[in-house]
Amino acid sequence: MNTYDALLQRGRDPERLLDDALAAWGGQGDAWIFGYASLIWKPEFDSVEDRPATVYGWHRALTMRSRVNRGTPECPGLVFALVGGGSCRGRAYRIERSLVESELRRLWGREMPTGVYDPKWLPCRTPLGVVRALAFTLDRKSPSHTGPVPDAQMVEILRTANGRYGSTLSYLVETATSLRNCGIRDRDIERLVDLARRNALTA
Repeated sequence: MNTYDALLQRGRDPERLLDDALAAWGGQGDAWIFGYASLIWKPEFDSVEDRPATVYGWHRALTMRSRVNRGTPECPGLVFALVGGGSCRGRAYRIERSLVESELRRLWGREMPTGVYDPKWLPCRTPLGVVRALAFTLDRKSPSHTGPVPDAQMVEILRTANGRYGSTLSYLVETATSLRNCGIRDRDIERLVDLARRNALTA
């Protein structure tokens, strides 16, 4: 059984999850998306506004296996997910009401082809007040959650994992660069970038 079929058996049908997200939005106004990694530097959806935003109760972690985008089934890579605990600084993007359904479908094609994330509408604190934004979270019980990755294993993944969108290393470096450009310093990400540099790995 492939990963997609296994997820479907667990009730992870991406279309159902999209329907649930749209129902929770309600269609009564514009919708917000919380970006914490590649959605900051490559959003691929149309927004009319973006703001600095902080989510509490969740943190950014490079602990989700990627067997397609940043790795392969034989050599899985890693991507960031929102995992419970702590807080996360990122950006909130506003989509006009008339475009919400079409833009979410575009976003789903990229982020949710196998339904691996748990999409949640989370309160995001911004300089202009709190907005309710859709965020892609990951349950620690998910088979795609790795838990803490030892440095030696992380170095090997950064050295070897490569998927249809490029390497895990380039994804890490691009995320670190975009966060710095937004004035966000993430100590864990900076430590991983330094780990790669100390092991002579360059994206």
